[in-house]
Amino acid sequence: MAETITATQANTRLLGAGEIALIDLREPGPFSEGHPLFAVPCPFSLLETSIGALVPRLSCPVFLLDAGDGIAVEAASILAGMGYTDVAVIAAGAPGWAAAGLTLYKGVHVPSKTLGELAELALHPRPLPAERLAQWRDEGRRFLFFDTRPASEHAEMTVPGAVCLPNGELVHRIDSLPAGAPIVLTCAGRTRGIVGAASLSLFDPNREVWWLEDGTQGWCLAGRDLVRDNAVAPLPGVDAEMTRNRAEAFMAEHALALITAKALSAELGDPGRTTFVFDVRDSAEARADRIPCATGAPLVTLVQATDRYIGPRRARVVLVDDLGVRGALGAFWLRALGHDVAVCRIDAALRSLPSREFPEPKRHSVSRIAAGTALQTVAEGKAMLLDLRGSSDHMAGTVAGAVWCHRAALQVPPPGIAPLLIGDRTARAELAAATLIARGRTDVQIVEGGLPALRTAGAQIVPGQELDLDEAVDIISFAHGRHSGNADASRLYLAWEKGLVAQLSAAERAQFLM
Repeated sequence: MAETITATQANTRLLGAGEIALIDLREPGPFSEGHPLFAVPCPFSLLETSIGALVPRLSCPVFLLDAGDGIAVEAASILAGMGYTDVAVIAAGAPGWAAAGLTLYKGVHVPSKTLGELAELALHPRPLPAERLAQWRDEGRRFLFFDTRPASEHAEMTVPGAVCLPNGELVHRIDSLPAGAPIVLTCAGRTRGIVGAASLSLFDPNREVWWLEDGTQGWCLAGRDLVRDNAVAPLPGVDAEMTRNRAEAFMAEHALALITAKALSAELGDPGRTTFVFDVRDSAEARADRIPCATGAPLVTLVQATDRYIGPRRARVVLVDDLGVRGALGAFWLRALGHDVAVCRIDAALRSLPSREFPEPKRHSVSRIAAGTALQTVAEGKAMLLDLRGSSDHMAGTVAGAVWCHRAALQVPPPGIAPLLIGDRTARAELAAATLIARGRTDVQIVEGGLPALRTAGAQIVPGQELDLDEAVDIISFAHGRHSGNADASRLYLAWEKGLVAQLSAAERAQFLM
């Protein structure tokens, strides 16, 4: 059985030395309503398929946090079965953390968001209010206007006139942009605008750079409209020589480490440290020129949502890049988050390093049932359909009578009524079935082909049960609706971002090297 530790003990170790991964097993909704600062979200619904990439070293210390519902004990057993050797459960979960007088932070990607706020205080990138940007346009003032977010977010909505040029790519391609004109950067709120403007000023202090204050949300709160369903323009070209020179100068100025492929190979073989290798080039570049040992992580997303990629605090991180600017910039920001970071230039030696192996989940043998047979069994009163898909998919349409649930809160039918699970392309249904089997159910089956097969077999498809945000726990509930016209949610969100630094304890503040 896994060791149990108190919240105070966990926090002391987390803010101390060495690698430790604090894994929050709750679903996105509860996580967003309050979690420890450096908790990494890894919902129990997909634990086995997510944990290996987040915590690839089996001997890395792992602390598990739940809602005080005992799920962490089940998760610890699962991780032990996968080969993890140093797992502890935090007593009383998130409620115990709060009861110990420790802060639970709202929102998601909080360390990265906090870093952005600290960067504003330390580096002073210039904010441009929405009203002033509108005035510049009315005056016909010349300026370059870029959306620093990934193409998918830009395509969904942006401020009129903004061209997609994500953080990382902006600095990588800056020498191909017209000189002399001011540059204005926007995002959906604050972090990527601040980080983008600060990054550009660090690399090119002579450029006049502004960030649109509060991004798309600030623009809407000023009474202005966004444009939606946007085309994404091709990225500008690259001046390879100037970009390489900028990278070398920046790395020297900020004492950033450069590592060879040979040294990286040795680090990957070190059983006492976790080493992540990320390809921080644009995703299209990385797909077209795959580096076997690296995981694709475009720089804009790696800095904005670091906890999506890195589980342990103080891990070793190597950033792969061709010319070095994106790697150097990523190293600057990830070092500020407390990681041990180096840059590795792409060359033949790096390309020759083999693909990495990550911890694999234990394979469970779960019986399947044909859709038609499932419907007949339900009609005979011998089975119950459990919908394990995302709550939004469930509400959009499911089989009449199917009940939505998730792995940590399974709606288990009484003995004699078989649970038949409706899944999707994820492993949610398979993992939920494994949990039911581990709890003693022997009559669990997964419907072959899921909802499409049930529809084809003649099932009545109806709108699913209406779930509010307290029930649809797989949806981020904090400041929900801020990108779809909910002005109050936007105000709440922006106030939250601006207030993050004030929430930090002295020990938490010391974790950020900014």
